Parts: sequence; C-alpha cells; structure tokens
Amino acid sequence: MSSSKSFILGITGGSGSGKTLLIDKLKNTFNEGDICFMSQDDYYRPWDQQVKDDNGWINFDLPESIDHAAFARDIETLRQGQEVIIQEYQFNLTQNPPRQKLLKPSPLIVVEGIFVFYHAAIEQLLDLKVFVEAHTYLMLKRRIERDLSERGYSLEEILYMFDNHVMPAYREVIEPLKHNADLIIPNNTNFDRGALVLEQYLQQKLHSQ
Repeated sequence: MSSSKSFILGITGGSGSGKTLLIDKLKNTFNEGDICFMSQDDYYRPWDQQVKDDNGWINFDLPESIDHAAFARDIETLRQGQEVIIQEYQFNLTQNPPRQKLLKPSPLIVVEGIFVFYHAAIEQLLDLKVFVEAHTYLMLKRRIERDLSERGYSLEEILYMFDNHVMPAYREVIEPLKHNADLIIPNNTNFDRGALVLEQYLQQKLHSQ
C-alpha cells in the first residue's frame, strides 16, 4: 500500500460525547485490514509529567497532557506504510503491566481524541475532520458509566473531574474548534443517521483507491 492511499479521519468531541460509539460502528462496518484506529488516550504523558490542580488532582484535560509530537509522528509513520507499536495508557496505578498494541498501516486511518483538532501537527494530517457533540447531561452520564466500570474511579472523583477539568477544557479548548469540522454528528437523537453518512463516505473513499 502506498502512503498516498491512506485516508486519515480525525474524530473529536467532548468526553462522553460518543466518539467511542462512533468508532465501534466503524469497526463493525469495515474489515480489519481496511481500517486502523489510533486513540489519543495512548499518548498521555507519564503521571510524573502531568499537571496537578490546586487540590493536587492530575488534570488529564489539558492539551499539554498529551505527547502530541509522538502522536503526530506515529500517524505519519502509519501513513508511510510502516507498523507502530505502542503501550496502552493506564489512568490508574496498577500492578498489571500495560498492554502493547500493534498498529498496522491501512487504507483508512482513524485518529480519535479530544485534542486532535487542537495540536496543529496532528490537525494538518487529517483528510476529514468529524466532531461528535452531545448535551452536557448526556456526556456526564456516559462519563460516569465508563469511569466507574473501566477506570475504577469513585463517583466523587468523576464528578470532581467533570466539573473542574472536563467541562472547562470543553468550553475553552474543544468546543470552539467545532466549526473547523467537515462533519458534525449530534449524539442526542438519530445518531445512526450521521454515522451512516460517514460510513458511506468512507466506503466510497475505500473503493475509489
């Protein structure tokens, strides 16, 4: 596969907006060899390099919490037709070693994360930019469900981070970039319609290569 055939899709939106839901739909639509998924979550800087707020809480919702240079480098590596090996980021301290992920170059590369429009080195690599949006109360509900089951946070911790980290970052950094998107998909009602439009467009791009 030549690098010119890699089409890079960037998906962003607030935490809990439905980015993962959209990606799951794409995973069920395309064959494994046709599409590669990259998550910004795997490019958070180590714990000891993260900024803490005035109460000593790590704030993962700052643009500088991401190693955007490494993220951009690995996107370009995949675009050039080379494999990338990364480690899954651990948001809570654990005795289990992080899992390794093998990313393989594919005709379609999906780059997902809350800051993929923010860092210029990443944004400039995107051929199509999609913004997923949802009402605040829905984002909070989904954040609670995810962090309770997947990340081991308590409800108190989740609410604190949502009020003090998540929403300030969304209002100040993420939402203002919504109008740079090529496609905005609301995830309040009729989410499947917007997802279908994207799926059909990507199918067309895949078969035209």
